[in-house]
Amino acid sequence: MKISIGNDHAGPEYKKAIVAMLKAKGYEVTNYGTDSEDSVDYPDFGHPVATDITEGKADFGIVICGSGNGIAMTVNKHPKVRAGLCWTKEIAVLTRLHNDANIISIPARFTSIPQAVEMVEAFLNTEFEGGRHQNRVNKIACQ
Repeated sequence: MKISIGNDHAGPEYKKAIVAMLKAKGYEVTNYGTDSEDSVDYPDFGHPVATDITEGKADFGIVICGSGNGIAMTVNKHPKVRAGLCWTKEIAVLTRLHNDANIISIPARFTSIPQAVEMVEAFLNTEFEGGRHQNRVNKIACQ
C-alpha cells in the first residue's frame, strides 16, 4: 500500500513516528513534509499529498499541522479527496467506516505522538462500510 504524508512545522516528530510505524508494517511512504520546526506554510505540504490521491499515486494520505484544520481545508479542495480531521482513535475509525475518508488530518497541538500513531493504524485498518453511507459519500463532491 502506498501512503503520502505531509506536515508543517508543528508535525516533524509526529511524522517521524508515523513513518517509522508505516515502514515497519511494509507500507511504501512518500514524504512531502518538512523536517524542521521553522515556520512554513501548510498548503505547500498538503497539496502534494492531495495530488497523489487525486492522481492515484497513493492509496491514502496523512496530513499534519497544528490544529489539523488548515491542512484539512487545503487537501479537501482537491477532487477525489475526502479528508477527515481526527483527534481520537474512534473518530479515525468512523471517518473511514462512514465517510470513506482517504486522508487523515492530525492536529499535532491537540494529540500526543502515540495517540497519532494509534489513529493512523486504526484509520488504515478500517474498511469503508458502504451500504447506507455510500449514497451520502456520493453527495460530498461538488458537481
